Amino acid sequence: MKYQSSKLILSRSGVRDVGEEMSILPIQPFYSLEDRAVFGTVLHEAPLVMKFDRLLSDEECERLIEEAAPRLKESKLANRVISDYRTSRGMFFGENENPFIHRIEKRIAQLMHVPIEHAEGLQVLHYGPGQEYRAHHDFFKADSPAAKNNRISTLVVYLNDVEEGGETVFPLLDLKVKPKRGSALYFEYFYNEPSLNDLTLHSSVPVVRGEKWVATQWMRRQRIRDYGLLSS
Repeated sequence: MKYQSSKLILSRSGVRDVGEEMSILPIQPFYSLEDRAVFGTVLHEAPLVMKFDRLLSDEECERLIEEAAPRLKESKLANRVISDYRTSRGMFFGENENPFIHRIEKRIAQLMHVPIEHAEGLQVLHYGPGQEYRAHHDFFKADSPAAKNNRISTLVVYLNDVEEGGETVFPLLDLKVKPKRGSALYFEYFYNEPSLNDLTLHSSVPVVRGEKWVATQWMRRQRIRDYGLLSS
């Protein structure tokens, strides 16, 4: 079953209209994925923000760091400009770059409840002491060409424990999430009511001691890849 309309989203139970103010992700305490069981905790209901425990193993976290580290470059804003607003370093894996990345992408797509055809390439970011990403939205502004196929949800996987600082903060929701290796933070902004989407404003506050590694997956409203891997 392929998803093509910008006003519909494919879920495991079928297709629903974007006008329904309901979450993309079914809210439940336990998610049985193809290769892993994950427990979820709701941090905020609308917009939906959830924390997942042990999405990745310690070994998977280490391997992502090892494969990403030699390829890091200065992070850019959505307009491809380098700015002190975002001071991390990062890289993107190619779609289905190798069997290991394929397995991680497949697991993430299954958890996010969106076909992998809608996934951008998996990004890994590194923050050293003092580095941050100030408050921003992950979706594109209406006047951006990219908004024609906008992002609808984000999953941030924490690849290491941070000694101090580096929390993900949602200032309008009064939420602060501390990085913990293997855990993941999910939030979505696919609501018909713009004010709900605006509440997902978030930041990665400066690392005080140690370093911070994360892997980020963004999902788009329409497919962005030319093939389907979720059922393979």
